Amino acid sequence: MDLAELVDRAEITDALTRYTRAVDEGDFERLDTVFTPDAHIDYTESGGVADTFAVVKPWLAANLPAFSRHRLHTIGQVEFAFDAERTTCEVVAYFDNPMRVDDGKGGERVVEVGGLYRHSFVRTPQGWRSRRLHEQVVWTRGF
Repeated sequence: MDLAELVDRAEITDALTRYTRAVDEGDFERLDTVFTPDAHIDYTESGGVADTFAVVKPWLAANLPAFSRHRLHTIGQVEFAFDAERTTCEVVAYFDNPMRVDDGKGGERVVEVGGLYRHSFVRTPQGWRSRRLHEQVVWTRGF
């Protein structure tokens, strides 16, 4: 592995972090620094939508407030598969996403989703951006 690949890996990891922080903090405009304008995002395995970034971004803003603002993603075990020219990269990252929801009795309870984020990243003039995300749910708890 050469220095350029290490830099590419770090930049993609930064994009993954921007993604989770944007979702966790409700800063959906920040997602513009993660996805290409024509990206396709699929959240159907967790009960969400599958559509273009332009449709999914406002859907997230409208639906995630049902969960407390105290969302807290963690990402781990990131695998990178670059093409020969290193202009695209298939990325698989383990995720765990605990969230608090209203329990209907005046309190809250924790629900959790774990799985794999499967991204297709592409090198753009603005840096590495995801042009496809499939959230693969492996397990849930508390729903």
